[in-house]
This record gives sequence, structure tokens and C-alpha cells, in this order.
Amino acid sequence: MPTNLPPEAMDKWEEVEAAHTPREKLQKMQEFLSCVPQHKGTMKLRGTIKKKMSIIRADLDDKKRKGTGKGGGGPKLFVEKEGAAQVALLGMTSVGKSCLMSAVTNANVVVSAAPYTTREPVPGIMNYLDVQFQIVEAPAVMEGSADGRAWGPLTLGLARNADGVVLMVDLSRDPVGQLELVLSELEKSRVLVSKPSGRVDIDRRHAGAALRIILVGRLVDCSMRDVEDLLRSYKITDAIVKISGDVRLDDVEDAIFETTTYKPALVVANKLDVRGAEANLRVLRRYVNGKWPVIAVSCERKIGLDELGKALFEGLGVIRVYTKMPGSREPTGRPFVLRHGATVNDLAKNIHKEFVLNFLFAMVWAKRLPFSPKKVGLGFVLEDGDVVEIHTKI
Repeated sequence: MPTNLPPEAMDKWEEVEAAHTPREKLQKMQEFLSCVPQHKGTMKLRGTIKKKMSIIRADLDDKKRKGTGKGGGGPKLFVEKEGAAQVALLGMTSVGKSCLMSAVTNANVVVSAAPYTTREPVPGIMNYLDVQFQIVEAPAVMEGSADGRAWGPLTLGLARNADGVVLMVDLSRDPVGQLELVLSELEKSRVLVSKPSGRVDIDRRHAGAALRIILVGRLVDCSMRDVEDLLRSYKITDAIVKISGDVRLDDVEDAIFETTTYKPALVVANKLDVRGAEANLRVLRRYVNGKWPVIAVSCERKIGLDELGKALFEGLGVIRVYTKMPGSREPTGRPFVLRHGATVNDLAKNIHKEFVLNFLFAMVWAKRLPFSPKKVGLGFVLEDGDVVEIHTKI
């Protein structure tokens, strides 16, 4: 059930949400914590806020070092997204993350047998078909990463910010134990790699927009009135709240603090060429039991790497949609990369908002259609490989 915070704590959280600078947000979070009673029911919440505070402090310290010219600054906490999707590459030390980056991306990495070589994010672009994925190698995960050990906040922050994660293990040494450790640290930091039974999305709007709750799932232990009362108690009065799947009231509270996030994942099992790897791979596949795709590779010998792009494409749920100018025979340039379930409206918004405002109709070419092209509206659902021609008023 929700933590039942006192009114002064909820008022302080409103101040946290209204903070404009990282330093101000850090101060307001500290004040918020001082108003949160310490008992078993608030342990999860207090831990979440403390992790957020540690990330802000690390970022402020980094900027301070850069401003004074001492030490040249620390690692970036986040990497700006490029390409169709950003994927965080996670694993314990010496599993071959840098070797994989060197083999499949354009990243300039140092491949070394020494442990803990990577101490800051290393991004690179991987091409698959006509789609580009940004892979970001994160510093090694270790026991205690979720509690702030070493660069744990940085690594797990990268996972939280990414669109998906690759969990990398070494087949020469207990891959199941490695995977369990990484999964444990992710779970402690509230990053889920198994799809949750329900989801709550809170889209905050401008003042005066009112509170709308859209239920397309099932409330397990509460009513719509309970959800509305909880949101209003946190001063959330102008927002669109979408609830899907099976959701409890504490899931709604989690969404207020953004404590839980789901990331699609796949497992890359490296060093397939070493002795004993095949037996360890069988053990790993039994443990995973179909929860995530398992790609067996040898980065050094470049075995199995072709499967990675396909697995990412399918796991991240993306589609390629090509566009063409009215009267033209061929599509123009690279495709737009959208998510499964995207509509013509989503495509039009990606091109330019004017295409939505001045939309008349669209023509769609697709193999699945009995007659192609087909004249459609903004709500038409697109699929991978579709070709779309948008007609506007002007």
C-alpha cells in the first residue's frame, strides 16, 4: 500500500517538482526526506530519493571540477541519444564489452585484459539493415552498484535512461552467477527487465488542464477514487494518467516518484570459442528459460555477431516506415524508425507538426494490403516496410 506520507512531506515533494536547477532540486529533496518518517513502509521511497540525490551530487561535483579546471572533469552521467534507439551495454568486468563495441560499432575503445578499464560511458553506432542503434558501453556492474559503490549510480543511470539493455556475460566463468548479479543490481535500482504486469504513465500538463485518468487495465486493490485522491494528495491536479495492465495503488505512487522503469533486454554470452563454453551456454539457456533472447558470440573471433542487430530490432519493437513525395516513384532517403503500433499520425508528427495540422489523407503501399496503395487517415496503423505518401492542404 502507499506510504501514507504526512501532508508536510507531500507539500515538500511539490517543491521538488517545481525546482528549476539541480542544486535547488537537491536541497528540496533533502527537505522532503526530513519530512518522511523512517519506518519499514518508507524504506523503498527513502532509498529511491537518496539514489536520485547521489546522481545529482555527482553531476554537480563534475561540473564544479570542470569549472575550476581541476582534474579535467569526471564522466558524463548521461549520453545524448542518437539513432533509432539507445541501448546500454551492461556486465561485470572483463566479460568483453569493449571487444563487442570494437567489433560492431564505430566507437573508439580500448580493449584490454585489465579489469575495470572502462570508467565512463563509451557510445558507438551499430548499423543493422538501414537502421542505426546507439550502443553505450557502461562501466562494470559489481556487487553494491545499486547502493552507490564505485560508479554504480552512473552505470545504473545509463540503464534507466536507455531504451533497452544488453546484459553481457562471459561463458568461461559461471555465466548464471554473473547474470544473477547484474539482474539483482538492476532490480535494487528499480530497473525492470521483465515486463511488469501493469504500467502507470503520468503526463503532467499546464495549470488548468485538469486531471484525467484513463483506465485500460484493472485496478487490483483500489478504486478510481482512491487513485484520484492519491494523485491530488501529491498536488497532481493537471495531468493525463494512463493505467494499463494490473495496477495497485502503490504502483501509482511509484510512478509519481518515477521509481520503476521497464527496459527490454537481451543476453549476449561471449567467449563461445573457449573450452567449456558450450556446456555453460546450455546451463545459461536453461536458467533464462526464454525470458530474454540469448545470443552466443565470440567477439574476438567475430562469431555470432550478425544475430545482435536482428535481436535488437525485434526486442526494441521498432519498425521502418519509408516516405515518398506525391508523384514520385521511389521512397526518399532513410526510413523513419517508429515503435510498433505507430500510426500515420505518429509519422506525420515525426516529419513536421504542419503535416498533422494540414493533413488531407495518406496513400500506403504495403504487401499485406489486398489493394495497394490504399487511401488512409491519421489513425491507420503502420507496419515495418510500409511506404507512405502524405497529402496536405497546402
